Amino acid sequence: MTTPAVANSGATYKALVTQGMQASIAARTRAGADLKSPICVYALCEAHGVTVRFNDISMEGMYDRSPKPRIHLSALRPLARRAFTCAHELGHHVFGHGSTIDELRDDHAKNAERPPAEIIADAFGAFVLMPPLGLREAFAKRGLDPNCARATDMYAIACNFGVGQATLVNHLAYAVSMINPVQRAALGRITPKMIRAQILGEATLEALVVADQHWNSPTLDMEQGALVLLPAAVVVDTAMLMPERDLPSGRLFRAMRPGITRVVIPGTSWATYVRIAKQRYVGLAKYRHLEELLDD
Repeated sequence: MTTPAVANSGATYKALVTQGMQASIAARTRAGADLKSPICVYALCEAHGVTVRFNDISMEGMYDRSPKPRIHLSALRPLARRAFTCAHELGHHVFGHGSTIDELRDDHAKNAERPPAEIIADAFGAFVLMPPLGLREAFAKRGLDPNCARATDMYAIACNFGVGQATLVNHLAYAVSMINPVQRAALGRITPKMIRAQILGEATLEALVVADQHWNSPTLDMEQGALVLLPAAVVVDTAMLMPERDLPSGRLFRAMRPGITRVVIPGTSWATYVRIAKQRYVGLAKYRHLEELLDD
């Protein structure tokens, strides 16, 4: 059961967000993670004793507290959205909330009129996936001023942290104050579809992950059939990642089948494990990139 909506004063809202941020630090620390790197939210849930399952359901997600803590996510939603929803539901668990159901919604930024439990879970989810130290480092190593960064730059950083473009922009604007209202408004007018068209040189509805030369996550999650743009010098297993074409910003590949493959740039420290799941995979999250396994 969710808490009824209440009007939250600015001070109350800020206090709830601060609690969510502090809990995200504790959650990362408990899992043995640092306070700046991108993190796999599904592994984080496992570290907290919470099972995650993807289901063919039309909702954002659900947290089931008993008898065994479990998070249910919609397999119909984009991967980045699932990751944020999972972090949000983990927030409910961390704060000892009861079982909750989160319906489909479009915006995580305008939270002031939402129930306190939802505000604090949103804040937890945002900070656990996008820690301020990590965001500052991401912009610094790319030589970017957040207020001057292009939408394509934001897209690459969002992919690195496993979140959506709008989720990152809203977090930068409303939670960590790294971009001003003018930049927020400008970026808000540019959709992911427009960014993909700019990167690829053509319009597409297909999912696209961008992993640039500054990528620092040990893993990259995607679904079978999706596209990934990697640095031009990368070496891959073409049975897993089929080359599509070369672009000015790198080389484009398509995920061919479920599994895990390591991609590297020879002679450098750049490397990551690409984990490919079946499209709209239904089952336990920990088995998402394996061929065929029964779950419990």
